[in-house]
Amino acid sequence: MAATSTTAGSAAPLCGAPLFGSDVYRERMRRAAELTREAGLDALVVAPGPDLRYLVGSRAETFERLTALVIPAAGDPKLVIARLEVPSLSASAVGDLGIEVADWVDGDDAHGLALAGLSPNPAIAVSDSMPALHVIPLARHTGATPQLATSVLRELRMTKDDAEIEALRRAGAAIDRVHARMGEWLQPGRTEREVSDDIAAAILEEGHTEAAFIIVGSGPNGADPHHEFSDRVIERSDIVVIDIGGPVEPGYNSDSTRTYCFETPAADIADAYAALHEAQRAAVAAVRPGVTAASIDAAARDLLRERGLADQFIHRTGHGIGLSVHEEPYIVNGNDIVLRRGMAFSVEPGVYFSGHWGARIEDIVVVTEDGCESVNNRPHELVQL
Repeated sequence: MAATSTTAGSAAPLCGAPLFGSDVYRERMRRAAELTREAGLDALVVAPGPDLRYLVGSRAETFERLTALVIPAAGDPKLVIARLEVPSLSASAVGDLGIEVADWVDGDDAHGLALAGLSPNPAIAVSDSMPALHVIPLARHTGATPQLATSVLRELRMTKDDAEIEALRRAGAAIDRVHARMGEWLQPGRTEREVSDDIAAAILEEGHTEAAFIIVGSGPNGADPHHEFSDRVIERSDIVVIDIGGPVEPGYNSDSTRTYCFETPAADIADAYAALHEAQRAAVAAVRPGVTAASIDAAARDLLRERGLADQFIHRTGHGIGLSVHEEPYIVNGNDIVLRRGMAFSVEPGVYFSGHWGARIEDIVVVTEDGCESVNNRPHELVQL
């Protein structure tokens, strides 16, 4: 059976409620086409994932059958999708935007359909979530390896609009409520796994759609920044790192870390934590439009170096956040991206003493006209339960 093209707005199943207003998605699509032209490309080909969700609100998933939004530098966009997957568009803005839906059935050349209407051997860029099983057939059709669309799409996604910022505020408030309840579960004599299970349930109770990640790093496990949880029994003398987050509708993520204890810490621990607290505050205070991402990293790192803790800070200061937990801009040495109003990212310096203990303080901030707004507002001091 031959592939067919329809206008999404004409089909009742495609009229589901979009995540934001259609005007938000229309502007995003307009900017995507504009940036495609500026990059000298003929088209973007966007697979399911955060980029597709950003552009049209679609929650479609990647399968062996091609689903792709094609945004030409000039002309109208289209959504190429297997006919049996068309119902997945019902909760997106595709119908409201009147985007052409080019559906196909098994046996059709879906990759050729995606490129139909473009110039011969077009210069295309694909989203970084597109699997090789689609990238390679597209390359055969175009005669060249597609570029990555990351440089184009990050310009869109790095700067959050008002609707996105409000979603991040809701996510931040939701994860703050979980941290506020930590004393219910974080207790000596329990295992990290038991505490993690309770936190996972609370993350859902407080408004998230899932617990995307949970770190319960007690004692020496706190010195591993990417430790998750284990069957280690938490001891009263432990310092415990709790790093948690997940998405809140319409898919924007929280991510917040606080460090806990059960008794007054030894002087060396208290001094190191005080330096960490000062470093995190210095980095947040440095955030404003016009400075580089690298300068925020330096604000935290330089202070810890002055306190003799340079070797204990072993990761970047932060990462962007939105529909993905980790996205641009990355707050790291060497990143000369200039901060703009609406950029959102974590500020999370940490200190780690291998085999002994660790600590991290993390907030999500949004760049404002003259500084930044934190969407997390729990106490930053070492929290004694």
